[in-house]
Amino acid sequence: MLFVTKTYLPSKEKFLKYVNEIWQSHILTNNGSLVQALEEKLKQYSNCSNVLACANGTIVIQMALKAMNITKEVITTPFTYVATLDALLWEGCVPVFVDINPDGFTIDVDKIESAITENTEAILATHVYGYPCDVDRIEKIAAKYNLKVIYDASNAFGTSYKGKSIFQFGDISTCSFHATKLFHTAEGGGLFINKNEYYEQLCLYRSFGHIYDEYFSMGINAKMSELHAAMGLCVFEDLEKILEKRKEVSLWYDHFLQRGVHLEVSKWDSVDYNFAYYPLVLESQQKVFDTMKKLAEKNIFPRRYFYPSLNKLPFLRTFYPCPISESIAERILCLPLSNYITQLEVEQICDIINRSK
Repeated sequence: MLFVTKTYLPSKEKFLKYVNEIWQSHILTNNGSLVQALEEKLKQYSNCSNVLACANGTIVIQMALKAMNITKEVITTPFTYVATLDALLWEGCVPVFVDINPDGFTIDVDKIESAITENTEAILATHVYGYPCDVDRIEKIAAKYNLKVIYDASNAFGTSYKGKSIFQFGDISTCSFHATKLFHTAEGGGLFINKNEYYEQLCLYRSFGHIYDEYFSMGINAKMSELHAAMGLCVFEDLEKILEKRKEVSLWYDHFLQRGVHLEVSKWDSVDYNFAYYPLVLESQQKVFDTMKKLAEKNIFPRRYFYPSLNKLPFLRTFYPCPISESIAERILCLPLSNYITQLEVEQICDIINRSK
């Protein structure tokens, strides 16, 4: 079977070396040495001075919102995984959806200002499929209206813009280290904190708000375990190989798919892309269903990342029309992409898609 992704597993021997260290220390959590080592590597890689490794990619968004005291309206995108929205709702914020660009699928900055009200406190935008938002213009809008900026960069590990890690933009960037991501810790997430004023508070939030017997604030359990950090350290060692392979697979798709089938999302100048996903936009939702059915007959299972457009979820109190996001969400299909897929398998996938035109 071929699924949309297949978790990258590093050398078992490397992982077991870290496991042996854990057995010797008897320290499995509470900011152990492996978590600290992983944070240091992530700091060096991203050139961010403050990085926290946490339990998952959803709780880090919640923590960022809490640290910034954001409780009112937040401008956000409907074209992302539901965790982005869930974090806002869980923290009692009011999501205000702004539609997306038709060629890059990130939040349309031309529409942000018209959505700002006296209750707007922040912009929470997602770097979709690893392609960055228009960070330059978002920064200018945020400065003009005194808004906080959080980027959900869960798809963007390894992407850089103008020679800088994408994590260096915004007040805080959050990231998921889930097993489906190109860099992962099995389960986990990260906070890349670009405003020093938030770092100490986020450290407290991660560990129930106290240091030993001294209590400073409310908090939550967002700690990463040593076992998860061990996986992250092993995967990090292989990061260059992972990125190179994903690029190779994407180029195979480019080669074998007939022109007119693959609508490529725009590649910015000055972007070093991570090849996180390989999306197709087909002409209709029915075409998506038909294509998925034909692929499933051969045990090939792509995914509809991201469906549905979040502004259409039934539990929301206010509906914001986002016609571009709604259309793309119905017609999107992400093809299998991993370090284990072969050229022959890619060719087979493309042949089925080409013949289903």
